[in-house]
Amino acid sequence: MLKNYYRVTKPGIIYGNLVTVLGGFFLATHSMHRSVDVGLLLATVLGISLVIAGSCVMNNIIDRDIDALMERTKNRELVLGVIKPRSAFIYGLVLILLGIAMLFFRTNPLTLLVALIGVFFYVVCYSLYAKRGGVFGTLVGSVSGAVPPVVGYLAVTNSLDAGAILLFLILSIWQMPHSYAIAIYRLEDYRKAKIPVLPVARGLMRTKIETLLYALLFACAILALYSFGYA
Repeated sequence: MLKNYYRVTKPGIIYGNLVTVLGGFFLATHSMHRSVDVGLLLATVLGISLVIAGSCVMNNIIDRDIDALMERTKNRELVLGVIKPRSAFIYGLVLILLGIAMLFFRTNPLTLLVALIGVFFYVVCYSLYAKRGGVFGTLVGSVSGAVPPVVGYLAVTNSLDAGAILLFLILSIWQMPHSYAIAIYRLEDYRKAKIPVLPVARGLMRTKIETLLYALLFACAILALYSFGYA
């Protein structure tokens, strides 16, 4: 049972996002010519990990109907019934609240606010509405995915400066070709679940063109870190 509760948090997403949290944290530390505050680093990592974990549990609850239709998600815990929606909701809520408490007491209000914005965009804007509402769902989802590096950055600086904005742009832009590639790879799954991702709604050629354009924008955003003197 413990393994099921671990898996419902989507640990792969948590670990992937932690890479970007660390990137934001160390970039801010470097730009401010500080030494690494290990205590702050651990609190930031733990706090945002709990928030992401709880948000992923909420996403699993919302998506359980379409997850049952897709090959890559049909064995998720809520689809199989090994965890009930009510139990999952309580579990997800507790994880989010613990993460909020950690960020509140050990970081700063701006970091907490941005983390909460990420939760709102992922659980409400993306999972409840945009994912099933049209091709712009991917763009809406990219907002929440770009929050972790900003959280890492703000934990150090407590300032929404150009560095934080660039990190947000880099990760939000990167997620577009990343998500489109997955949508192409799992095209039949998305068609079966009637999720209007770009390749389903507009075709493969349109998706490939947009993928290339976003990849070019991503390269420009990365180079902007150098142009603005952050790297």
